[in-house]
Amino acid sequence: MTSIKKLDGIGFLAFPEQKDFLVSELKDRFNVSVIASEAWQSNFYGDLLYLSNKADFLQTSGGKFPYWARTCMTEPFILKFDSIGEAAVALKEIQRNWAPYQYTCFRRAQLIQEKLPYINLKDRKFPFKIPDSPMGLYTLLDEHTLIASAATTSPLPAGTMRFIEDHENPPSRAYLKIQESLTLADFYLGCGLPKEGQKCFEAGACPGGWTWVLAGLGAQVYAVDRAELAPQLMNNPLVTFRAHDAFTIPPEEVGPVDWVFSDVICYPERLLEWIHVWLDSGLTRNMICTIKMQGAIDWELIKKFEEIPGSRIMHLNYNKHELTIIL
Repeated sequence: MTSIKKLDGIGFLAFPEQKDFLVSELKDRFNVSVIASEAWQSNFYGDLLYLSNKADFLQTSGGKFPYWARTCMTEPFILKFDSIGEAAVALKEIQRNWAPYQYTCFRRAQLIQEKLPYINLKDRKFPFKIPDSPMGLYTLLDEHTLIASAATTSPLPAGTMRFIEDHENPPSRAYLKIQESLTLADFYLGCGLPKEGQKCFEAGACPGGWTWVLAGLGAQVYAVDRAELAPQLMNNPLVTFRAHDAFTIPPEEVGPVDWVFSDVICYPERLLEWIHVWLDSGLTRNMICTIKMQGAIDWELIKKFEEIPGSRIMHLNYNKHELTIIL
């Protein structure tokens, strides 16, 4: 026998090892009072945080969701079941695609997943397109109980995007960050990927992880940093290197480019000013920049990034204490 009970709350799945950042954001950005007490850990099921009143949260948040949640359960329910087969049938009757997040009963969860329609849970080879289809999320609470939601805020399984890593060619692991941000930019904003015949300007390019990805896509890269790139990139005919502070180069000196990138370690205020300089110049169509946090997050400042027309801010699987803005 199975039974389903709809819940009035909302679930937030934190990025791995970043529960504290999620809690901090809910307290400081959304003023969620239930998190203010030291008992907040009792609301967690592994990395999944459940708040009991969705209506209160949505009213406070204005319909926005925390960046440090890789996906959110927006229509959660509790499913009681006797057998693995019953759990799988009940989920399939609701919709096709279900991804697991598990913190307990791992073998039982694996058996349930094997009875559900196939979805790709493996690391991806870049580039790839995110499927435009609903993605549900479920988590076992014990052997006969799970919490689930067919409606979530991410099209990715459990809000997770991971790539097959290249341990030989990239000069740094930062290449994974731009692979993820480009994939998300294409999905959410429909801007495609940099390609042959397009021009990119990259600030703070050394040692060249982002440049390596862009040149690998066939784009021309004007890479700027005070230190040189890895030798293979310095000799790449698609790469033009300039030793300089990229933030002091006027866009008019660079000329029209299809993309502008920055993974520079700088104060967010300086990055915001630089983004506006480029946007005001009208010399680029697309920008992807990392907002590096300096200690506690200034949420009023982050609002100024959010207010830029055509922008989308997110926390990446490959981000640390930082956000990424895509325009």
